Amino acid sequence: MAEATTADGAAGLPAAARRVAAALEAAGHPAVIRIFPDSTRSAAEAAAAVGCRTEEIVKSLIFRRSNDDAAVLVLIGGADRVDTAKLARVVGAKTGRADADFVRRTTGYAIGGVPPLGHATAAVVVMDEGLMALSTAWAAAGTPHAVFETTPADLARVTGAVIAAVAATPAA
Repeated sequence: MAEATTADGAAGLPAAARRVAAALEAAGHPAVIRIFPDSTRSAAEAAAAVGCRTEEIVKSLIFRRSNDDAAVLVLIGGADRVDTAKLARVVGAKTGRADADFVRRTTGYAIGGVPPLGHATAAVVVMDEGLMALSTAWAAAGTPHAVFETTPADLARVTGAVIAAVAATPAA
């Protein structure tokens, strides 16, 4: 495992992870980006690599708002799913999952490594309130092998997220 702090300048990191490190540094977040040999593309893979619970992984999911085609970034726990009706109420319009081309064009990253910040274009950011119950969380850092540790409060601060209940209620 390789790691670099934003203070190190992140010189040894892949280009996408360096962009995340720069965004974290610009936001005043002194994170350590960790690179793993195994994939951290899915929440389960990331949790296994880090050694945490799946719930402590932050998924960065891109949706497309129907009324203006804006990118909507949803930050949600690794074990949760987004309730699109709840999301529509928060962002004021229906949304649908974005395809890989839209994700890459609006974020600058490929699916599986989309970080919560440092995107190519501004997105509407919504953070599920369930994340706020965690003391620490891990988010993607630009590649399917890179993550960084954060607190939900810091994540909300650096992303400018609206905090709302957007997770689907588990079926009984």
